[in-house]
Amino acid sequence: MAIQTNAGSKSASRASVMPDSKLHQFFMQQIQDVYWAEKKLVKTLPKLAEAATSARLRQAFNDHLEQTINHVTRLEHVFNLMGEEPRALKCPAMAGIIDEGADIIDETDNGSAQRDVGLIFAAQKAEHYEIATYGGLVTLARTMGHDDAAELLDQTLAEEKVTDSLLTKIAEEEANVKASNEKFES
Repeated sequence: MAIQTNAGSKSASRASVMPDSKLHQFFMQQIQDVYWAEKKLVKTLPKLAEAATSARLRQAFNDHLEQTINHVTRLEHVFNLMGEEPRALKCPAMAGIIDEGADIIDETDNGSAQRDVGLIFAAQKAEHYEIATYGGLVTLARTMGHDDAAELLDQTLAEEKVTDSLLTKIAEEEANVKASNEKFES
């Protein structure tokens, strides 16, 4: 059944979604998932910064920590807009990415550019997961007519994309070149 459109009403591409709908429930589960991921990153980013060899990479992790704290706050605002209490649901994907980052720290030499390359890889995996998640959440929020939530989620999406680009730049201009000149010792 098509939605009738009149001046001031929702467009045909947007639905009025009930809180007990399957779409709303899926949306809230994904918000809970990314909320857990962001809270976990707040604890993880200082470890990545400490492990980084490059001052530039360390600063990028510290700057992103401040953004991530804001991401948590934004998600709490989204929960409030939805009339829900903030609740984290463990994100297996982010847990795996974080474990991989810890392995990189354990398996690379302290002070090496190789470690920075690995940290950038792990961080970009996290960024790409977040970009995919926030992109989907923005679309769902708009589809359901939750424009305020969509705006908040879109702000975070834009910040995640900027961080991903910065990490690429650090890799291309610094870490990859330095690591390519490090000698492998068996």
